[in-house]
Amino acid sequence: MPPFVQLSLGMALGASFSFLAWRAGALSPSGGWAAAIIGGLIFGFGGWSWAALLLAFFISSSALSRLFAHQKTSVSEKFAKGSRRDWGQVAANGSLGALLAILHSIYPDQSWIWIAFTGAMAAVNADTWATELGVLNAARPRLITTGKPVDPGTSGGVTALGYLAVAAGSGLIAVLAAAVEPTANPWLMGFSILVAGAAGSTIDSLLGATRQAIYFCPACRKETERHPRHGCGTVTLWQRGWRWLNNDWVNFFCALAGAGTACLLWLLGS
Repeated sequence: MPPFVQLSLGMALGASFSFLAWRAGALSPSGGWAAAIIGGLIFGFGGWSWAALLLAFFISSSALSRLFAHQKTSVSEKFAKGSRRDWGQVAANGSLGALLAILHSIYPDQSWIWIAFTGAMAAVNADTWATELGVLNAARPRLITTGKPVDPGTSGGVTALGYLAVAAGSGLIAVLAAAVEPTANPWLMGFSILVAGAAGSTIDSLLGATRQAIYFCPACRKETERHPRHGCGTVTLWQRGWRWLNNDWVNFFCALAGAGTACLLWLLGS
């Protein structure tokens, strides 16, 4: 298929899926536009195998968000955003994948680019699954840096259930990647993707515990990621962390860590 035709088809498919996701309530209007562009680039430059991983991430994470929305009501005020993804969330999770898809179209024989993409998708899928399912754990989460018990939903808090979700989320990407792009060394690819998912999610938790911007609501007397206003409408006050490092940037670095980990393991094992 000529590149221009493939890109045009990819953009059309990206726009179609984004429209359906917006109608289903999974995307905000800005998220719909961002998903149409990023999805179109991945569909158009990467092809069906790349699109399959992107859709697996988006559909599974959106389904978990909606399925357990009621159970997470008590901790929702801690999270920066709701379950409807806006342009920042879409860009954080998918922009690296789009760049890798463009790079793949320029250097189609470089297998590490595909492996890096699988690692990025494994990381964001694993981290999203851990966020959605980890807050359901009966035991209180513990801060990844100190082991101190913290409230559910606290940035940097981890649970046993959360890490089981990490394994399941990255495992889904590993199985799907092996199905759509068989390689001569499927065990190495699967191992690289699984470790990439765990690495990305761990980096996300470490940044959340140490450097992510955390604010305080003086009315509710609670810590939150929300800024400039809390869910109650009160202006939130900066408490700690780097002001520029919001949850979207943390998610981007999660994807970057996953891509780098998978690529490194693949190159070392090949």
